[in-house]
Amino acid sequence: MYFEIFVIGAILIYIMVANGYVSTRRFISDNEVIFNKIKEDDWDFYCKAKYGDSVNTNALFNKRIRNGVITTGALLFFFITDLNYIKIIASIIAGFVVFKTDYSSVKSYYKKHLNEIDAMLPHYLKSLEILIQHYTVPVAMGKSMNDAPEIFKSGLQQLVNEINAGNDTINPYMEFAKTYPVRDSMRMMRLLYRLSLGRQERKQEQILAFSRSISNLQQKARDTKYKNRLEKMEGKTMKMLVSTGLGVMVLLVLAVLQMMNV
Repeated sequence: MYFEIFVIGAILIYIMVANGYVSTRRFISDNEVIFNKIKEDDWDFYCKAKYGDSVNTNALFNKRIRNGVITTGALLFFFITDLNYIKIIASIIAGFVVFKTDYSSVKSYYKKHLNEIDAMLPHYLKSLEILIQHYTVPVAMGKSMNDAPEIFKSGLQQLVNEINAGNDTINPYMEFAKTYPVRDSMRMMRLLYRLSLGRQERKQEQILAFSRSISNLQQKARDTKYKNRLEKMEGKTMKMLVSTGLGVMVLLVLAVLQMMNV
């Protein structure tokens, strides 16, 4: 009986949503300020790392909220005939787990491709270093935009726009580093800011220091890449040894059983 009531209620809710009487989108947009408080700081970066720079991160975040709210609402409706505090809390937790699922997915993608994504920044900075020898830092960044990795382009454009608008503080550089929290991004953006403030007579010295930092980053990326390859090979070797050992044990057991039967 309870199952039939649940099915009928679910159908009614679906009809109301389909006909616009109930709008999850309107509910989310009306409470956008509240929902943004639970938005992870690195959500936009992880999404762009996985789906590309053109992805609408806000739309994906709203979808997460909608799925979490629907899950919680469905469970509360299912338990409505025997509702108590434990079931209410369980429903909220289930909705929160569904809400966090997509975040865990994009974060997991980043971790799997960590070295590849981290290597993008020093690769870009190396090309920027050549331009800085002939232009100021803002002009060099503007000229490097077309050759920059796709994931960084919108952040670079915002950074250049802020500088061209007269913001000569470190804040635009730090905002870029926060938006793209790859390896040593904070330190490299500080170095780039200091380079933009440097006097002409010290420019070559600062460029050399900047170049050494980039080389260290590239070396870290190579070391991590080789380490990951080694760990992967060790893992495959261990699996092969375990499989071989189990196979030998099975053969020995079968041989012993056969001898006992004889």
